[in-house]
Amino acid sequence: MIIYLHGFCSSPASWKSRLLAEEMARRGLADHFVCPQLSPVPDEAVASVSRLIEQAGGPVTLVGSSLGGHYASHLAEKHGLNAVLINPAAVYRLDLADFAGEHANFHSGERFVFTAAHAVQLKAQVARPTPERYWLLLEEGDEVLDYRQAADFYAGCRQTVLPGGDHSFTQFPEFIPQIIEFAGL
Repeated sequence: MIIYLHGFCSSPASWKSRLLAEEMARRGLADHFVCPQLSPVPDEAVASVSRLIEQAGGPVTLVGSSLGGHYASHLAEKHGLNAVLINPAAVYRLDLADFAGEHANFHSGERFVFTAAHAVQLKAQVARPTPERYWLLLEEGDEVLDYRQAADFYAGCRQTVLPGGDHSFTQFPEFIPQIIEFAGL
């Protein structure tokens, strides 16, 4: 199974989630893909995905983008799973105070507040990665997060660092078959 974890202010309607779900369905693997709507409260997001992992009944690979990459990393360490991280948030290096305040979900418009307590929860989730579990996909043109912070944090992990692009990871469609293969599906 692949569990896709979307980023901050995003949702299962993100283009990467939709493209991956469509390709999984095309291959007859629709029932091996899930992308939950993550709570804006970090501990709640992790708890809900942990429940999905425990209910999966088989091997799980996590695929996470941006903040979803942070969650995927945390959960991979907690549950001993493999993960593909796409322009992930290197939370240990971020000034999370920059994100404090009210935000709106890009797809639903639903509003939420990111608080100092949420920042503390995120920082507490940071765990050193076990290199053989990860495949890091980075585009140097990420305008939201400095790709070098993730490259440094995940040193020793399999990394694909591409020139150009942006935070959305523009070359994602080209990597879908390899992500499915990485998941063993």
